[in-house]
Parts: sequence; structure tokens; C-alpha cells
Amino acid sequence: MRVTKHEHAALRIDQAGESLLIDPGSFTGPLEDLSNVVGLVITHEHADHWTPEHFDRILRQVPGLPIYAPAGVAAAASGYDITVVHPGDTVTVGAFTLRFFGGDHAVIHESLPLVQNVGVLVNEQLYYPGDSYAVPEGVSVDTLAAPLGAPWLKIGDAMDFVLAVQPKRAFGTHDMTLSTIGRNMHRQRLQWATEQNGGEFFELDPGDTLDI
Repeated sequence: MRVTKHEHAALRIDQAGESLLIDPGSFTGPLEDLSNVVGLVITHEHADHWTPEHFDRILRQVPGLPIYAPAGVAAAASGYDITVVHPGDTVTVGAFTLRFFGGDHAVIHESLPLVQNVGVLVNEQLYYPGDSYAVPEGVSVDTLAAPLGAPWLKIGDAMDFVLAVQPKRAFGTHDMTLSTIGRNMHRQRLQWATEQNGGEFFELDPGDTLDI
């Protein structure tokens, strides 16, 4: 299975000639070569994780593509056919088995509404929590896509999240809100956290891939 990191929170996973997309949003450039995409996962409704422009561009190339997301996304994107998923659900689409965890977005501030969020485990190997620190209980995570920067993120909390998950591999995502200096500093912190349990941290920039 190959993971490609795109800008900010967007990931592409390739397996057996098929592809799965996760969270292409407002900080992500147009995605290309989508003919073999079999599913799209959106972890929550914020614009940096989905946009109508991305949906329209993807659906023009792959009409009828299944989109999996929590109910908040279905409400925000009411003009699209979305399959609502909840924590505890398991879905199989093409070469991918998806298990969903969590339920809530991390708190940004008490003045802002709390929205639904799902973390997704792909083929029992790759876990991405969306905008949360939801630990997939009972799962031995091979590879973790760990958020690096956000209005809701304190690096100490992100380090504790990595320590709790104990992945064999990790890389940073959700990073377009950081300067180059800030991104590198946060990568170093998550590298330390990954290595505490014998894991390996990878520095992936947009377009970089990791085989797992």
C-alpha cells in the first residue's frame, strides 16, 4: 500500500491498482489522474478538509464516486450524495476496508461550535485522526498520519497523541498553517514521540510517498 501526501490534510492511498482519497480541502491543490479512485473520505465539515470545487472536479472524472463522511458533512454538502458514517462503522470499498473512530473535532475555543469528526483506519494499517486526538483503541497502528499544526493543536498534546498510539511509522500532516520553521520544529517533536516506542518518523512534503 502506498500513501501520497498532498497539501495540508489530503492523502491518497493506492492499493492493487485502486486509489482512496482523504480530505482534499481549501489548502490542497487540484488532484490529478483520478480515474482509478474508488472512494473519498471526508473527516469533518471544515473547508480545509473539503470544498465543492474538489467534489465537482473529482466527480466529473469519477461520476457516482462513493463519499464517506459524518452527518455534519452531509448537511454542509447537501447537494452531494454522501454516505454518513459513525465511529464504530466499517465500510469496504474496492481494495480498501475503512474503520471509523472518534466522533468529535478537537476543541478550538469555547466560543466556536464543536463539530463531528471521524478518524479513519485504512486496511488495518494507516490511521488518520482528522482534527482530533482520537486513539483507535485495541488497534496496533502500523502508520500514523499525525497532525502537525492547527488552531486547535498544542504540540505537547500532539506528542502525547503519538505516544498513546505508538505507531511503527508516522509522518506529519495538517501542516499548511505552519511556517517552514514551525513545521520543522513540530516534525522534530513528533519524531521524538514516535521514537519513544521504537517507531520511525518520515518527513513528507506534498507529492512525497511512503510504502507501507
